[in-house]
Amino acid sequence: MKIINYQEKYAATFKALNIEWLETYFYVEPYDLEVLSNPDTYIISKGGHIFFAVLEGKVVGTVALMPMKEPFVFELTKMAVDTTIRGKGIGQQLMQHCISFAKTNKLDKLVLYSNTVLENAIYIYKKWGFVEIPLETTSNYERANIKMELIL
Repeated sequence: MKIINYQEKYAATFKALNIEWLETYFYVEPYDLEVLSNPDTYIISKGGHIFFAVLEGKVVGTVALMPMKEPFVFELTKMAVDTTIRGKGIGQQLMQHCISFAKTNKLDKLVLYSNTVLENAIYIYKKWGFVEIPLETTSNYERANIKMELIL
């Protein structure tokens, strides 16, 4: 498996993987649909990054780093792995790639929003060093009930 940078030809796959994940665990919020339908506008053109996990020529996972208002702070977001290949460490490799990328690019911290019903995900975030911080009331995500950060 290799991890590659965003290519517009994979924009539909970015959307499809995330929609599949959201519909499995929650529902697709209007903000999700807007960002997923326009990754160039909401992520790439704002200085963000999208990465793809590619296995045997097929995109099997994705994750994004989206700049936040605070300089050198990015939201780790839109992580999804193809349901047919989950449990093989692809999410872990995407997480490692994002953290390495953030350190190499001298970012101050990564922030993520999640939901405590996703116990395995929260466990993994803590394993990577993320700690819970107060969740603001103005979050873009209705489903978010936990906010975490990783100081780099």
